[in-house]
Amino acid sequence: MQVRADRVSLEGPHGTLLPPTSLTVEDGYVTLVHGEPGVGITALGLALAGRVKPSTGTVTADVPGLLRDLVAVVDAPGVSEPDEALPLRVVAGEELALAHRPAGKEDVARWLTEHDAAPFAGTRFENLEPALRTRLLAELAAERTGVRVLVLDTPDRHTSLVETWTAVAEEHAKRGLAVAVLTATTPASALPYPPARIGSTDQPGPVRLLPRIEEPTGEKPAAEEPVVEKPAAANVSAEGEPA
Repeated sequence: MQVRADRVSLEGPHGTLLPPTSLTVEDGYVTLVHGEPGVGITALGLALAGRVKPSTGTVTADVPGLLRDLVAVVDAPGVSEPDEALPLRVVAGEELALAHRPAGKEDVARWLTEHDAAPFAGTRFENLEPALRTRLLAELAAERTGVRVLVLDTPDRHTSLVETWTAVAEEHAKRGLAVAVLTATTPASALPYPPARIGSTDQPGPVRLLPRIEEPTGEKPAAEEPVVEKPAAANVSAEGEPA
């Protein structure tokens, strides 16, 4: 599956929130996005998920269904981030219920145990280690029926350790999901892959993490390294609504 944003922009009551931006997210790939801290980068995530209507441009998926059902925006400031005062068990229960999964007390305890988080069940969410926070929220979002795309919204605002959230993104891409990571406080030069940039329509391609399946040749295949691939150019419409 592929979701494409073509020259998507968003205007707010006091000016431009998101300048025209194009990028692609795809099953088995990680797309890093870099922009300035603020509402603009979250606005892109919400546009990818069909939560806001672009002022110009289009967001389309190449499979049937509503974007809001296909794309989960994880930990978006002021939008989908959990109440920091709640204990982890409550946040997990709410997220499991949102995913239409069993969310009773025993169900939550079982889920936390399966995800190596049982000792933190009573910990206020704001006191969780950033790596654990991002990992659990991504896992909970991936539980939602029909979700094919995860958009991790500025996990770098919680930590300067890039590898903590890139490991989460790469793990889900290896499972076959499309993953976009919105970054703002990490310098672009410190990111592990060339990022798509807010306000640009000529972007590097996403990075493939899911191994290709090839016909057997009788020879032992060489280990595959992640590669950067540039999506083919597409005709772009300056008008339209999200799929």
